Amino acid sequence: MELPTDRSADRLANALFDRSHWASLGVLEEFAGGRGSVALIRMGMRAGSSNDGQIANAQAWVLRHYRRGGWAARFSADRYFWLGTDRARSFLEWRLLAQLRRQGLPVPHPVAARYVRRNCTYRADLLTSWLPATRTLAEAITGAELPSALWSMVGRTIAAFHREGVQHPDLNAANILLREDLLEGWKDGRTEDPVDAVLAPPVHLLDFDRGRIRARGAWEGRVLARLARSLRKIRRLHVDVRFSEANWLALMEGYEHGL
Repeated sequence: MELPTDRSADRLANALFDRSHWASLGVLEEFAGGRGSVALIRMGMRAGSSNDGQIANAQAWVLRHYRRGGWAARFSADRYFWLGTDRARSFLEWRLLAQLRRQGLPVPHPVAARYVRRNCTYRADLLTSWLPATRTLAEAITGAELPSALWSMVGRTIAAFHREGVQHPDLNAANILLREDLLEGWKDGRTEDPVDAVLAPPVHLLDFDRGRIRARGAWEGRVLARLARSLRKIRRLHVDVRFSEANWLALMEGYEHGL
């Protein structure tokens, strides 16, 4: 669902992307993500419930407001130059996610996207499905050593995207999600791949803003180098992070086998 809006935005679009609307219903939960612009909407239950089973079964969406980073943020926190409907960042990401889902790649389901235009600039928002019972790779390696088989699985997942020419714009340890049951299973001594991987992929990739599909080439190595820098950075900043060069070699071995 793509929703272009202007100052006379229709009621449906306003409700879908209005955080105050969801907060008034008691189903909005703000959390950090990217540049601090992400919220979780839990339909069918109120945010803050302690019933874990109910949380897992509730339909939920992730609402992300696009924000600028780097030098551009000095001029505007969340406005982009208008280049036409087809170039709106939220629409580009929605369409890319939809295409990746059709190709069977493990990404969140795109729910809705919109832009709000004002003169020569616009703001943008994206709704995607929430992936319950998952942890980011950054969270998973905090205080726990992951087995080589799991690192290899991450590498194979990245390779699946690269085989299709999918370039992730910012692959880092916070944009890789791992299933919690998989993590717990390996703690209990499991070493084989999960048998239900087709129905519930063990690894997902997130955040495809500025992502694209292109011919394979040197960019693949740059994507991997960016991920390696991310892992080494969080290891440097946090003493309880468990990441070694042997882990990276296991990831790369899985990547090479997955190509």
